[in-house]
Amino acid sequence: MHTLKGFGVSPGVVIGTVKVLHAEEVMVPKTQVRDSEIPNEIARFEDALTKTRAELLGIRRKISQEIGRDHSDIFNAHLLILEDRTLIEDVIGLIKEEKVSTEYAFSIILQRYFHAFSQIDDEYLRERIADIRDIGKRVLQHLMSHERESLVSLHEAVIVVAHDLSPSDTATMDRKNVIGFATDIGGPTSHTAIMARSMEIPAVVGLERVSKEVSNGDRLIIDGTHGIVILKPDESTIEKYLSEGKKFALYILELEKLRNLPAETQDGHTIELAANIEFPDEIPSVISHGAQGIGLYRTEYFYLNRTDLPNEEEQFIAYKQVAEQMKSGSVIVRTLDLGGDKFLPSMDVPKEMNPFLGWRAIRLCLTRVDVFRAQLRAILRASAFGKFKIMYPMISNIDEIRQARQIYRSVEEELDKQGIQYDKKMQVGAMIEIPSAAITSDALAKEVNFFSIGTNDLIQYALAVDRVNEKIAYLYQPTHPAILRLIAQTIKNAHENKIWVGVCGEMSGDPISALLLVGMGVDELSTSPFVLPKIKKAIRSVLYKDIKAMAEKVLREFHTADEIRNFVEKELNRMIPGFTEEYLV
Repeated sequence: MHTLKGFGVSPGVVIGTVKVLHAEEVMVPKTQVRDSEIPNEIARFEDALTKTRAELLGIRRKISQEIGRDHSDIFNAHLLILEDRTLIEDVIGLIKEEKVSTEYAFSIILQRYFHAFSQIDDEYLRERIADIRDIGKRVLQHLMSHERESLVSLHEAVIVVAHDLSPSDTATMDRKNVIGFATDIGGPTSHTAIMARSMEIPAVVGLERVSKEVSNGDRLIIDGTHGIVILKPDESTIEKYLSEGKKFALYILELEKLRNLPAETQDGHTIELAANIEFPDEIPSVISHGAQGIGLYRTEYFYLNRTDLPNEEEQFIAYKQVAEQMKSGSVIVRTLDLGGDKFLPSMDVPKEMNPFLGWRAIRLCLTRVDVFRAQLRAILRASAFGKFKIMYPMISNIDEIRQARQIYRSVEEELDKQGIQYDKKMQVGAMIEIPSAAITSDALAKEVNFFSIGTNDLIQYALAVDRVNEKIAYLYQPTHPAILRLIAQTIKNAHENKIWVGVCGEMSGDPISALLLVGMGVDELSTSPFVLPKIKKAIRSVLYKDIKAMAEKVLREFHTADEIRNFVEKELNRMIPGFTEEYLV
């Protein structure tokens, strides 16, 4: 028996038999060709691209019919890679210059792409290597006539173990017989994680070597709640996790009973509970977990999963789908938060010394007004089909709000002249994630309809802590008094100016922080769909007067993050017997 620790990206417990999907690395020897053979090599390359494109279109059509268009759209990125003129010209150029075979030239160019993407300091973009790798395998298999292992037809329920799972692997698999995922690489934004959440099966990624330590038929336990995988468990461990699995299933059933109930304290104080999403295919999960709306729709992923800028019509279609799927629920669309280390190649942006403090988010949009206007037009047009709100990220001063408003109003005037329908009373908000915005929130509140506090960046910027640096992770403290004071000040200024305030950072998904935020007076919490039922249950288990008094004491009497968290946990255990055991697993 052996235990591995990774990232739990989809909760639950499953015990089953392993099906290893091997990496299928194709070895390509260097083969020289004569001058007279070069035209034929180029023709072979073009033929392989054509066959791969036809193959992907067939998969996309099948998935669209069987699962839905949102899932099939992930293949758009694959198709764009196949049409990338730079890649195609690089391969043809290498064939001509070095007089080598098509497959060798293609494999060399792919390695250059892999290296370039692996140097990018951004988890989401690094994970796009999987898309390029998937395309590379398909093209090479057409060139070299290799058979591709697949998960199309499975005869029994299995846990799929792989180095990584490509979109085509997961999209074409026999979904009835896949009960869990475990992969060597990946993170919360990887395709495997997204698919596991949409399928609602336990999954752990980032295990480093699990695919090398198991064989087909091995017994495996996946604990997606805690990010644990147990290889070849003994009988007592199996019994333990069978019991854990039953408890989790019962707990989920219990939480499902709350789906249509309000997030209301026992003395009648109500909170809006919403969900954060990156992709439209997460909406079924948003609905099934009882969210009242989408509190944060991160639109930059629509831009990043491609090699060029999306035009207005593409964006309109995507936003309209979200509006229609959410029906009566509101959707808060965050405008483009590109920048930092998330840039499109076509933008040709010079490297910055401090990219997270640089030309990004609203700063980029106010400079690249063409990009900003296209997105605003698309959002406004989509607002005619649902309850849309819009918010601007990384606001640091009042001038940015006013500049954005001028552009917004000019877009409205343009749509009016064209006779295009949109919601003329759509609420516009500002994200409070920079200390200067929190400190001047009394002034900002007069300019917008609502605030949404992005606690992840607010903590990072206020405490000068890189939240992905493990060496100083201990300093990233959501309950630091400075953070709580900034939040309290923002809430007070919002309410005095008759606007509402929400929180869309990770604090909303932590039961201790969430109840503290409710006690401080926030009007909305937005977090991962899976977490919502647990947060709702916690809210429905307390009296508002108690958590309000708790929050007031925290702000008045305590001076360190640990003191505050320990006090709040102790108080919540008093209010909700067994709080620690149920909510802090």
